[in-house]
Amino acid sequence: MIVSVTDFTSDAYRDMPGIARRGFVLRRRWPHLDGAVGMWLWGAPLVRRCGAVSVWTGRRALMDFVRLPEHVAIMDKYRERGTTRSLIREYESFDAVRIRQDAEAWLMSDDRHRAARGAPRRSG
Repeated sequence: MIVSVTDFTSDAYRDMPGIARRGFVLRRRWPHLDGAVGMWLWGAPLVRRCGAVSVWTGRRALMDFVRLPEHVAIMDKYRERGTTRSLIREYESFDAVRIRQDAEAWLMSDDRHRAARGAPRRSG
């Protein structure tokens, strides 16, 4: 299994509704995509963050998704309006609990998350 975790922080609150709307439209195609195993969309609108955790049978399936016209349109519209982080990990099998825990740990390791919660930033 290939897992992709995406974390987008928007520069402006006004972009968040459009990003969410487009993400939900893209999600409708999910059941029909070759190699799609699972997906979680997530959002933290008060800190202008959103993203997805997606699970695929292999890298080719993930790359086919990345090249979908709907996905390309979202990225083209919002790429320069914020900051994107992403992570790709491989798993031997589909373990939803472990994948979600790993994704959440990575997402919460970001300094922007701690800053939004008032925690001190890491140095170095």
